Amino acid sequence: MTALGNAMRSALEAGANPGRAPGMQAYMKSEMPYRGITAPDMRAISRRVFAGHPLASCEEWHAAVLDLWRGARFREERYAAIELLAHRLHRDCRRPDVLPLYEEMIVTGAWWDYVDGIAHLVGDLLRAHPDEMRPVMRAWSTDKDMWKRRVSIICQISFKKDTDLDLLYANIDPNLAERNFFIRKAIGWALRSYAWTDPDEVALYVAANAARMSGLSRREAIKNIARLRPATQPSPRRGGGAASPARTVSR
Repeated sequence: MTALGNAMRSALEAGANPGRAPGMQAYMKSEMPYRGITAPDMRAISRRVFAGHPLASCEEWHAAVLDLWRGARFREERYAAIELLAHRLHRDCRRPDVLPLYEEMIVTGAWWDYVDGIAHLVGDLLRAHPDEMRPVMRAWSTDKDMWKRRVSIICQISFKKDTDLDLLYANIDPNLAERNFFIRKAIGWALRSYAWTDPDEVALYVAANAARMSGLSRREAIKNIARLRPATQPSPRRGGGAASPARTVSR
């Protein structure tokens, strides 16, 4: 156990709200119990503990994250591990060689509240190291682990105009027939997010793939398009979207 990990567990125990904990556990369908700490309080506790236990190296940071994650007895301890993973003071530690740490947390966490936060950090790696990360995300899009596939689809959720459409469509394509709710939702969410940048492109993609796409994915993808289109001209770089159908077979 690390000093930071021990301090975090003590702080979480002190901040526990046992009356709230059962409802939180039931809502998240979690086998692991909760301390009953709200998200704002969770962030405040994390800031205080991190400030009081500075980490001198990336190795110490890595060890502290794993200590909190692997040793967790309450779900908030794993939330603290993700807070530490994303902490601004350790941004220089988040390089492609830390991807196995992300992967372990994704696979063993195996639920959306953990995975979606880590997906944003995977996206940061993709943005900073595209040549190294693109083939990894392509491989994850067909992985047997459903949560890694979800990450490959949503990792660009905040990229807007910088979205790599070739990669997004390539990662969606092998998952279009997937019946799992979290994959279907991820497809719709990723497309809906990009629709804020180019609604015509997304509309064309959905139309070209309607027969293969679940109703959930379609509804999510086009949710905002009707109100976005009047203020947006068709994208000239797509030539009105003529290239979209060809993209549907990209793998």
